[in-house]
Amino acid sequence: MKKIIITFIVCAITGSGLLLSSCAPTKDIADKGGAQLWGENCSRCHNAPTMDQYAKEDWGIIGTHMKLKAGLTAQETKKVVEYLQSGN
Repeated sequence: MKKIIITFIVCAITGSGLLLSSCAPTKDIADKGGAQLWGENCSRCHNAPTMDQYAKEDWGIIGTHMKLKAGLTAQETKKVVEYLQSGN
């Protein structure tokens, strides 16, 4: 019985470690700029808006909303919002 419990604990720790490491962004994603992330993500579900379609201050709110819908990380969202704000 003791071996089963130890085996279960080891498997749980190993599985948790693998799960957490898979959530970290890869270097490829971390190296992408806002323009590339915008192009790859925004047009998946709809026609991507132009940079001047919204006021500069509106892009932050839109970015927060789309972060949830598109499954973006905080870093990816920040890059996209900064890119879109740079066009105004």
